[in-house]
Amino acid sequence: MTRRQNSDLEKMLLLEQAARPAQREMLRLGLALLFVVGIILYITMRGGQFSYALLVAAIIGGYMAMNIGANDVANNVGPAVGSKTLSMAGAIAIAAIFEAAGALIAGGDVVGTIKSGIINPAAIADPNVFVWLMIGALLAGAVWLNIATFIGAPVSTTHSIVGGVLGAGVAAGGWGVANWGTMAGISASWVISPVLGGGIAALFLYVIKRTVTYKADMREAAVRVVPWLLAFMAWSFTTYLCLKGLNKLVKISFFGAALVGLVVAALIFLSTRPMVARVALQAENSKQTVNRLFNVPLVFAAALLSFAHGANDVANAVGPLAAINQVVEQGVIAGKAGIPVWVMVIGAVGISLGLALYGPKLIKTVGSEITELDQLRAFCIAMSAAITVIVASQLGLPVSSTHIAIGAVFGVGFLREYIKSHYGQMIATIEDHHRGADHAEVEAYLERFDAASIEEKGQMLAELKASRESMNPTQPPGLTKSERKGLKSMYRQELVKRSSFKRIIAAWLITVPISGLLGAMFFFTIRGMMLP
Repeated sequence: MTRRQNSDLEKMLLLEQAARPAQREMLRLGLALLFVVGIILYITMRGGQFSYALLVAAIIGGYMAMNIGANDVANNVGPAVGSKTLSMAGAIAIAAIFEAAGALIAGGDVVGTIKSGIINPAAIADPNVFVWLMIGALLAGAVWLNIATFIGAPVSTTHSIVGGVLGAGVAAGGWGVANWGTMAGISASWVISPVLGGGIAALFLYVIKRTVTYKADMREAAVRVVPWLLAFMAWSFTTYLCLKGLNKLVKISFFGAALVGLVVAALIFLSTRPMVARVALQAENSKQTVNRLFNVPLVFAAALLSFAHGANDVANAVGPLAAINQVVEQGVIAGKAGIPVWVMVIGAVGISLGLALYGPKLIKTVGSEITELDQLRAFCIAMSAAITVIVASQLGLPVSSTHIAIGAVFGVGFLREYIKSHYGQMIATIEDHHRGADHAEVEAYLERFDAASIEEKGQMLAELKASRESMNPTQPPGLTKSERKGLKSMYRQELVKRSSFKRIIAAWLITVPISGLLGAMFFFTIRGMMLP
């Protein structure tokens, strides 16, 4: 083969490589359009009364469901992927299966027509206006989710549809149609959800560090503590699943759910204790050994969170569609609407398809682009998601599952920043005390300090402080106040990416206003097209 032929072949290979991203994008778009075509064929060929409004609503409902899958599901599996417990393909497969199962098995037969009571349906007398309102709201929520996914910002799908309903409702019936007290509660969740999620996740991580990874013998500590952590995880997830994942199938009180969780927790404790001991005591004494003990629990956490999400959040996609279907078939506007099987299938398939086609971007954002995650940190985030929802539901606090999960990631990252900074300052204190000493002596002391437990570290620092206070005046002075302040700045490591933090917080703050404006705009557009 001549040099010219080699050059032409290399150019062809380069062109082929450059075209691959466009080819993948076209494939994703083609599969999404195929889903939409399937919806169109079903609506036009099914029996019953045909309505163009129902056809449009079904298409937009499918579009909304795909955007929920692309954006919101990342919160359930992102930490497991970021900690390398699950591969991207494995996470998508688990989430798609359990999201669809949650929607179809536990999604319920009835859904509220107006999400969270944002507006009063009685204030919209004309059924046609109500249909236009719901179409505009659904489209607004879907478009904003699409934009948020494009910029890599995980946002609340509930807030997106709430904003759409509010904007379209106000456009249709005026300011008096809105329930502003309910909106105040939703606004409070912008702060409550991430603060609770972050605080609980950070607390779990701190407890695990103090009781396991800061111990000199981490294996022995893991044998003693990890079974209790797994039992508590079993209790929290069982209780969470009873209250939020199966509540539309079986009505159960908090006490009943907690009791069921307690039974499951006892079984998990008894079954995992010997397994944890066998694995831990046969491995090396390292944090990696402790991390490996949480691999299987994280897989179960991703599956259960996805099931509960599918059971609850499918209403964001199919609620407005079910309401429109009821108006078309019965000609009445009601606070509750029955969900036909075909409506639920659109929601379940749309969420799974959106996750598979466009979910990886947000999964990477949650799992690795905010802060570095390992199995311990991912476990704390999963625990926070379940515990926060349980606590908030009992206190009557409005919370967002998206804000909880992302707040937990931030909480873990900021705790790591604090611990790293504090540890750096301790090392600086040791080096300051040993100024002028032999280098080998300093290194030996630092090695002993690094291997010590947290209690031993505190004792060693206390001894250094006592020695400093009683030192000979001829010894070199300690660090001045300004020098210590400089050290704090020097050892402050940013383990949470600030650009991601600012982008996500900004997206949260504008979700309801933006989707509200879009809802009003779409309503006026649709009304203008439909009026004679």
